[in-house]
Amino acid sequence: MSDRALEGLDDRQREAASALRGPVLVLAGAGTGKTRVITHRIAHGVDTGAYSPGRVMAVTFTAKAAGEMRGRLRALGVEGVAARTFHAAALAQLNFFWPTLAGDSAPAIIDNKVKLLAHAADGLGLRPDTATLRDIASQIEWRKVTLRSIDAWALARPQDVGRFDVTRVADIQRAYEKLKDERRQLDFEDVLLACAGMLEAEPRVAQSVREQYRHFTVDEFQDVSPLQHRLLELWLGERRDLCVVGDASQTIYSFAGADARFLLEFDHRHPDARVVRLETNYRSDAAILQVANDLMRDRPGALELHAAARDAESPVPTVTAYADDVAEAAGVADAIAARVRNGVDPRRIAVLYRAHAQSPELVKALADRGIAATVLGGRRFFDLPEVRQAMMALRGAAVAPQEKGLFDSVRMLLREFGFTDEPPAAGGAVRDAWEARAAVLRLAEEAVAADASTTLRAFSDDLLARAKAQHEPALRTVTLATLHAAKGLEWEHVHLIGVSEGLLPISYAGTFEQVDEERRLVYVGITRAERSLAVSWARAAGHRERQPSRFLREIGTRSLAPADARATGGAAGRRAPRSNARSERERH
Repeated sequence: MSDRALEGLDDRQREAASALRGPVLVLAGAGTGKTRVITHRIAHGVDTGAYSPGRVMAVTFTAKAAGEMRGRLRALGVEGVAARTFHAAALAQLNFFWPTLAGDSAPAIIDNKVKLLAHAADGLGLRPDTATLRDIASQIEWRKVTLRSIDAWALARPQDVGRFDVTRVADIQRAYEKLKDERRQLDFEDVLLACAGMLEAEPRVAQSVREQYRHFTVDEFQDVSPLQHRLLELWLGERRDLCVVGDASQTIYSFAGADARFLLEFDHRHPDARVVRLETNYRSDAAILQVANDLMRDRPGALELHAAARDAESPVPTVTAYADDVAEAAGVADAIAARVRNGVDPRRIAVLYRAHAQSPELVKALADRGIAATVLGGRRFFDLPEVRQAMMALRGAAVAPQEKGLFDSVRMLLREFGFTDEPPAAGGAVRDAWEARAAVLRLAEEAVAADASTTLRAFSDDLLARAKAQHEPALRTVTLATLHAAKGLEWEHVHLIGVSEGLLPISYAGTFEQVDEERRLVYVGITRAERSLAVSWARAAGHRERQPSRFLREIGTRSLAPADARATGGAAGRRAPRSNARSERERH
């Protein structure tokens, strides 16, 4: 039996990857290599003959994560595994079985829930504003993923939405469902509901699916909703070959229906489950992990992370108090500018925050210092006007004979639109446009490196394929992101800003559960950092005074050091003893 796929794994990772028969529970802390374990486990199963690739389904939550999983499996020599999101798997099954069951194609998927809700409300003589429609759409999504009827939803969430009371919102939801049925359409959540209903009502379909897929792996299991869990149970039937991987400390989507109890109670539901804990972190230095561990101390399901050995120590994370939001943005931008001047690639730096409204001051402060920034969740790379312009021009140029090599041809074309070899001194939109065109040129350089004979036509086709697959290049810019958007990503240097009461935790987090979710958001932000972590907050917002976050009060005296007060206008917290990184490495 081959153990090729087990090479390079540490002892715990190897234990998890060797557990080929379920049920298996892998509790994988941040930065412990969970995707590596998932893919190597599947590859090991295929190598040993325990799995047939076509009978394996690996389920995750985003198309990007599913694509990464497929890529890693290909690199391990494994093809044919169904690595998909819950929705992609359910939609494929609906489209396959629906014509046989109903004699017609499956219903269309609506692309704009808010627009359909507006039409439904209009039929009732109501005119909700866009914000209210979005809030109602969120309520519909929560209702469906938690498997509630409209009446049960009204009992669980009796609050008003905008200027409409719960009864009126329920009326709008009923009108929405009726209109959707009349138009023979499904929304995103209906795909899972319809697939589950089909499997429950049609034993032959359930048998066919269970015959096709015999081995299941589910990533990010802490984010599974009751609807997704029900669908998973229907896929499994009486089978037990299920491996789930997750981290309760990274549960940050409870508001959208995610239920970490499915992860926390897995070994109770499956008393004979093999449980493996991955706690060696290969991403962050020991001082950063000390902050993360202190924050989550004694929380349900929390893992104690230990740093893998590193060649050099990194600085103790700092906490800084600024006078106001403008001063905070300026201070963070100054620190980033200093790093960039010292040769740090801007792509290795991120600023994380709770809400998108915190980004404009940062964008301006960075632009004033000639530093370009990309806001995650903003316009996609292939939708940028500079990129669309370049792609259209490349497509047109590809029909003519190519006199120069690909790289030179692309560079000449970009120069027609004002591209220069050196970045402009100005920041803001001018620098952003330059960075977008520079990314196109880097893609051309990578294409030539992979195949020197690549043509302009082939490169143009590849760009179109990347755009369709949302395979976006990394811009050489500082990343600005909400804590939700940052999950699953990592940077060498992280600035976590706005760590004050009202922002972290957010002002509307009123219950213990809601505050605990905010705590987990902070944990996610901390564990994105590899080498340095700078935490900050602003003392004032306009005429209102702010207080430091309760989370800072919990960890500041043990894990965080104050920054230089002379440079920042004041610091919070007390100097903490530096952790003994050497002894930590020797122990772990």
